[in-house]
Amino acid sequence: MKNKKLQGNVRDAAFSILWAVENKQAYSNLLLNQTIQSYGIADKNKGLLTEITYGTLQHQMTLDFYLEPYLKGKIEPWVKTLLRLSLYQIVYLDRIPSHAVVHEAVEIAKRRGHGGVASVVNGVLRSIQRNGVRSFNTISDPIEKISIETSHPAWMIKRWSEQFGMEKAREMALENNKIPAQTVRVNTVKATVEEVIEMLESEGLEAARSSLVPECLVITNGQPARSTTFEKGFITIQDESSMLPVYGLQLKPGMKVLDMCAAPGGKTTHIAEKMNNQGSLLAMDLHQHKVKLIDETADRLGHTIIETAVGDSKESAGRFGTEQFDRILVDAPCSGLGVIKRKPDIKYTKKEEDFARLQEIQYALLGQAAQLLKKDGIVVYSTCTVDAVENRGTAERFLKEHPEMEKIQVALPEALGKKNSGFVQIFPQDFGSDGFFIAAFRKKA
Repeated sequence: MKNKKLQGNVRDAAFSILWAVENKQAYSNLLLNQTIQSYGIADKNKGLLTEITYGTLQHQMTLDFYLEPYLKGKIEPWVKTLLRLSLYQIVYLDRIPSHAVVHEAVEIAKRRGHGGVASVVNGVLRSIQRNGVRSFNTISDPIEKISIETSHPAWMIKRWSEQFGMEKAREMALENNKIPAQTVRVNTVKATVEEVIEMLESEGLEAARSSLVPECLVITNGQPARSTTFEKGFITIQDESSMLPVYGLQLKPGMKVLDMCAAPGGKTTHIAEKMNNQGSLLAMDLHQHKVKLIDETADRLGHTIIETAVGDSKESAGRFGTEQFDRILVDAPCSGLGVIKRKPDIKYTKKEEDFARLQEIQYALLGQAAQLLKKDGIVVYSTCTVDAVENRGTAERFLKEHPEMEKIQVALPEALGKKNSGFVQIFPQDFGSDGFFIAAFRKKA
């Protein structure tokens, strides 16, 4: 393939991102901003670029199923990427005329390849326009059918079906292909929710209160990260589900708190807000460049109680001594299966053998937290996954092997304060937010 890019062209830019993701060079969310810069994509086209890129990734397996009957003989991998991208627009985007999509695809094929490739691309897309795409009803196996319909690997659908039932698995997979809501958290140390809504509206953004988390706003129009309200530290970008673990800590001003896996600092700064920026808060992470992100966010929001430390939290009891903290958050590394809506690449990069390895890390972190916690202190364990092994599995193993700890009800905002067994699993389809798990434990006095 020739590397002849079409400067300023949305579809060629989307193609280059998808091709890089396909070759495991980077994650789509990181590539998106770089590509917008390098291609000089106009502001008015950024939304379309994002939609085409993420949409093609989200529906990749479905698109391959549609393409398969039309592909005769061997086809170069990059051509398949281009066909997927074009077919996504034809099938899923009503506002773009099909002939325009085909024309653009042929132009890209000519520049990147040669006339022969261009005629193959033209032929395949025009045949699909004439004859349409095949039905999922041709698939007899129910797991495979959901897998192709929702574009999630069959092992993932099978695993979820075993853990939660087939209907719930399908609901979750369909939800994962929707566009995520834009939510921000109000910095309650600096301003009230009402004041921040007014600030955002004066900048032309539309903001509405969430019905679940009092300090959460749903932004329905505009880019909050580019607002003066953001720059001046009145808001921070965060998914609604990930605001819940901090409630479980039952914080008060003046406490001594540890956030063990803190980068990039969303929950750390939320903890500081719940403590009204009074007390002591230590935020740890393994990598210097990630710890820098926590410092930058804390500075922007004006939180002065946050101290950061680089290091392996699995060795933190030796470093800080036992029974040092009133509250500890273990927002552990996990498979991330709750955030597929935001990072569709996860579907294709995760492997089933990852879970056992991740559970060992999660368990080791909780073991350290148990030593670091003062008597009568609370530790909250949270993940952004829906997997039962990493969630309930890790939490139950921790309880069984740490008799000094007891499970307690997870404190949640009033709107969510439904009876919980001490293990709270939020699915993406529950509130349209990310999938999340939260468990709370107290150290017996």
